[in-house]
Amino acid sequence: MNRARYEIVEDQPGEPLVIKDLGPWDQHPSVTNDAEGVVAELHLHGFLPTDRRLLYYDSEGRLDEILLDAAGCFAGFAPGRHTDFGSWKAAHPEET
Repeated sequence: MNRARYEIVEDQPGEPLVIKDLGPWDQHPSVTNDAEGVVAELHLHGFLPTDRRLLYYDSEGRLDEILLDAAGCFAGFAPGRHTDFGSWKAAHPEET
């Protein structure tokens, strides 16, 4: 099966993991369309412990959040309000 292509753009201990959707979307599903697989892969490789948040730049360049359940599995999406990780951190100092 064809999987989403993405890169890790922020991986600081104690902060959300941030990835970026790379496409090309005519050849690979977007991170949004392959969210379960992306979460499973990141968890498998040790980037996504169950208590870490996952933010991602979607195919339109918007920063959104992939929600995880208590077991660390995909649970949905939360729309982002910021265009870069720095502005997200500034708006959520209690969470970083």
